[in-house]
Amino acid sequence: MNGSTGFVIKLTVVAALGGFLFGYDTAVISGVVPFITTKFALSDTMVGYAVGSAIVGCIIGSLSAGPLSDSLGRKKVLIFTAVLFAISSIGAGLADSVTAFVLFRVVGGIGIGAASMLSPLYISEVAPAKIRGILVSVYQLAIVIGILIIYGVNFGISGLGSEAWKVETGWRYMIGSGLFPSAIFLVLLFIVPESPRWLIKNKRTAEAMDTLQRLNGYDGAIAVANEIESTLNVEEGTVGELFKPGLRKAMIVGVFLALFSQITGINAIIYYAPTIFVNAGFSAHNALGQTFLIGGINLVFTFVAIGLIDRMGRKNLLLWGVGGMIICLGGTAYCFLAHVQGVWLVACICLYIACFAASLGPIPWVIISEIFPTKTRGVAMSIATTVLWVGTFLISFFTPIMLAAGNIGKTAAEAGGYTFLIFMFNAVLLWIFTKFKIPETKQKTLEEIELSWKK
Repeated sequence: MNGSTGFVIKLTVVAALGGFLFGYDTAVISGVVPFITTKFALSDTMVGYAVGSAIVGCIIGSLSAGPLSDSLGRKKVLIFTAVLFAISSIGAGLADSVTAFVLFRVVGGIGIGAASMLSPLYISEVAPAKIRGILVSVYQLAIVIGILIIYGVNFGISGLGSEAWKVETGWRYMIGSGLFPSAIFLVLLFIVPESPRWLIKNKRTAEAMDTLQRLNGYDGAIAVANEIESTLNVEEGTVGELFKPGLRKAMIVGVFLALFSQITGINAIIYYAPTIFVNAGFSAHNALGQTFLIGGINLVFTFVAIGLIDRMGRKNLLLWGVGGMIICLGGTAYCFLAHVQGVWLVACICLYIACFAASLGPIPWVIISEIFPTKTRGVAMSIATTVLWVGTFLISFFTPIMLAAGNIGKTAAEAGGYTFLIFMFNAVLLWIFTKFKIPETKQKTLEEIELSWKK
């Protein structure tokens, strides 16, 4: 008997809702920033603080979720993240001071950070090897869909009232709208099983076999269970194991990919696209329109990644995608510095988004969910994902400061140009690292990948 494709898809979709909330909750701030800036009279530094507050929570959440999921299980901790999302949406929406706003955004960030490592981890542990890349990429697709939908929600809410209403009330509806997807995520988590690899690790093999049979069929379930058992027997299960020769290379790959997926500029565009386009000379209204264009391209090319990742392979797709990003970041910097506006600037940024979405968007989530041993996979992913969120915080905090011309004694266009040159330099470093240090992992079982590091 073969495994049920429908069952695999169901588990993937439910887990990927954590990614949807990740995208929704992090990108909602792009519509809120202009109004809370006026409401709470925020300086450029305080804007970075308000935007970055959720990222501080993400760091806390991603750092703690690994050990908790290794001890309590993936499913229980995911349920807790859904509760945190809901609390944050309500609390931040009702906040009457910037302190209260930041506090509840930190709470939501803890949920985002935990889900950002647990959702792809869960998917990777239930997915058959031959389609694991596609299924983990669905997590990135969910992030992109969440971003695009909240852009639409923000735009719709902004059209409901006057500027004064938006400053006083409208942004609260934007933040509070996150309650609905949080509730859906919470309910659906109760209908999915615990990760079979976690169950086997905790001597609950009978429960794991029920899930493995539905995923892989009877013969496949026995083969997978035996493979898991054999690798568990040679794993130490300690954090120190991750820093010994062999697995240390996996740790370096995971951390480097996580960091550079963020500091090559994507979140600068996702969070601050309107500001970037205004700096380039667009009107505020046209800048909002470009943001919708970016969201659409991000969505379309994530489907391209899903179609290619298990055929072309992680490494080759990453090399092509990051190479395209380098060219586009250089072109964007040139447009700013040479005062080239209009279609050329928009084209460079949109092509950058396309290259990112087709490669660097999903691939780090796939790779860091594949390369670590079962006993310490939660802790290892926590470390890598925490580094990812540190990179995100640095970008979210420093981008408005870098884009503020007065801070570096340059015009707005020059500030934008130098900012994108920094992102381009980081992308060059990532391409070199990918070429010489990242192995190909497509269509290998998690246990085969683990053993390859130890050979």
